[in-house]
Amino acid sequence: RAFPPYSHKSKAAADRAVTVYTGAQDAVFTSEPFGAVSHADLEPLAAGVREAARLVDCPPNVLDVDAYVARALEWAGKLPNVTSKVIRGEELREAGLGGIYGVGQASVCPPALVILSHNAGPGSAAAQADSVCIVGKGIVYDTGGLSIKTKTGMPGMKRDMGGSAGVLGAFYSIVSTGGLPNGRPLHALLCIAENSVASNATRPDDIHVLFSGKTVEINNTDAEGRLVLADGLAYAVKHLNPAALVNMATLTGAQSSATGTKHAAIFSNSDVFEDIVLSAGRASGDLAHPLPYVPEFFRSEFKSAVADMKNSQKNRANCGSAAPATFLSNHIEPYLEKGKPWMHIDMAAPAFSGERATGFGVALLFLSARAAASKL
Repeated sequence: RAFPPYSHKSKAAADRAVTVYTGAQDAVFTSEPFGAVSHADLEPLAAGVREAARLVDCPPNVLDVDAYVARALEWAGKLPNVTSKVIRGEELREAGLGGIYGVGQASVCPPALVILSHNAGPGSAAAQADSVCIVGKGIVYDTGGLSIKTKTGMPGMKRDMGGSAGVLGAFYSIVSTGGLPNGRPLHALLCIAENSVASNATRPDDIHVLFSGKTVEINNTDAEGRLVLADGLAYAVKHLNPAALVNMATLTGAQSSATGTKHAAIFSNSDVFEDIVLSAGRASGDLAHPLPYVPEFFRSEFKSAVADMKNSQKNRANCGSAAPATFLSNHIEPYLEKGKPWMHIDMAAPAFSGERATGFGVALLFLSARAAASKL
């Protein structure tokens, strides 16, 4: 984290190497429910953190949707027993992924859902086993759409793909260190789009049909991250047999008011999963703190007269981080009704420090996913 990898300066910095020494002989640490983290795990973890930070620091004219999809597939191609699938452009609309499609339809580069899977190929013995799914918001640039951001509110919105960068880095780190315990399948879903302004952009008052089948009246095009995530989550529930489901996103500006600039805000239906993520945060340094999980207090915020819900809450003072998380829960109701664990991680503020990305979330998901595979 101390040596950010991305630079576009005309005078290149000298290459430098850093040697890290640890005092432990065998494992860096051993702790329930995470098991042992060995010295051999550190290099892939560091690579995942640095790649996540590099991606978040990339300017949007370098990391557009096309470049991001290509980079994700390039990193997946380095890993054993990994399969990939990309749904793009009109294929999204035809597949019913109206959230991702609607957010990205005005961009020159079509939006995409990228699914990376480990130990889930046709020849894998564990392909039909319960999986762990990690879903990331990948808005490569967020103008706000027609609900456009201000001249001071828009700079920095290249970071709005920080959740998906953390998911990609975690997927790489987990697979590089042998995958999940017991060979459980791991799926990473990157919901990638650019929220642009054009004549064909989504308008306030439009109604989109999301992958869940629920209809959403758009009352704020700058509340776009929840639309792409809702599709990614619903896709995972329908197709990937999750026993544990996580999404991570730079979702709300309200997150920093709720939990500060160093702690992610988490929202979960499972006390066990919440404890796992809180412990993983303390162990990794990717700190987290829980929001109140009371969806019944927040659902009325999204009431619509003409659709199943609106996409932005009516009362912005009513827990502006937990209410958007409740919106997501509306699109995975069949999963939640079975009592299966879901975890929402809002890391809008911890994703960066000053003008640099932190790679937040890679280590948090690395530990949390391994523990979830064993305990949930």
